[in-house]
Amino acid sequence: MTIRTRSTLLTATLAVAAMAMTGCVAGEGAPAAQPEEGSEWSSTTLTLDFATYNPLSLIIKDQGWLEDELGDDVTVTWVQSAGSNKANEALRAGAIDVGSTAGSAALLARSNGSPIHTIAVYTQPNWAAILVPTGSDIREVSDLAGRNVAATKGTDPYFFLLQALGEAGLSLDDISLQNLQHADGRGALETGAVDAWAGLDPLLSTSVYNGNAEIIYDNVAFNSYGFLNATEEFIENHPDLAQLVVNAYERARAWALQNPDETAAILAEVAGIELPIAEATIARTVIDTDPVPGEVHRAVLAIIGPIFVESGDVANQQLIDDALASLFFTEFAVAADPNAVG
Repeated sequence: MTIRTRSTLLTATLAVAAMAMTGCVAGEGAPAAQPEEGSEWSSTTLTLDFATYNPLSLIIKDQGWLEDELGDDVTVTWVQSAGSNKANEALRAGAIDVGSTAGSAALLARSNGSPIHTIAVYTQPNWAAILVPTGSDIREVSDLAGRNVAATKGTDPYFFLLQALGEAGLSLDDISLQNLQHADGRGALETGAVDAWAGLDPLLSTSVYNGNAEIIYDNVAFNSYGFLNATEEFIENHPDLAQLVVNAYERARAWALQNPDETAAILAEVAGIELPIAEATIARTVIDTDPVPGEVHRAVLAIIGPIFVESGDVANQQLIDDALASLFFTEFAVAADPNAVG
């Protein structure tokens, strides 16, 4: 076992001790995870997602840091998430151990009973906006009344749309919502099947770049942060691997800040988009942000939470309050060491 690996395991064990003392996670008082027989690690598998809306995940996958650190002892499996809703579905089904979503989507999932915690913040993206076909007579959000609007329920663009409608004095009842996955929403907009689309980068930047759409409303304050989430079972039973993943994210953050051109190139390749589109997407993303979930993130979600109740996505405000009080698990991000992986 390398010094770096022993350090990672020690950090993880301390994190578990902190859980037991603070009651931060289900299974309070559970013993620290033990390595599987013949392995340095608590599991022989690690499954996590990658997503074009999460550039740090693309870097980690591309660079192979987790595979290098875990060697033959642990099989690393990558699963692509097409949207926050898909990542949440995979987490709830146990198909992945760690998944990336918008902050709003993480809150929605926990409010509705999904046993997840946010273990790190990966970026502060300006990834959602409302678009219309080029040349449309829709010029502002209030013009959406009576129109067909595409959005993916359970994702940040959907919550962006709800907030934008509310600001314009409208609600979901004033539009005809078409619940389409992000790529399908883009296709519907570009073929004229819908009048507007609450889109997600890099898809929205692609439509704008290709001249097929234009943004009528853009507001970074209506976007929640990018949250890295893990199941309670994974946090409790495999803290060594959870810490390793968060360490990898911090290494990816430093790498992205030092290599913006290479970061855009990786995004372009994975997303199948032209480099200028990827560069525009990265430019709309704040990568240099605090990875520890805290009050600034809670404040954003406190604004979004009541919208869930008003729209019927969550039964009552108490569920929101309980979820918000228990969503964040900070120990791994506090202890993160970008030099402890790879």
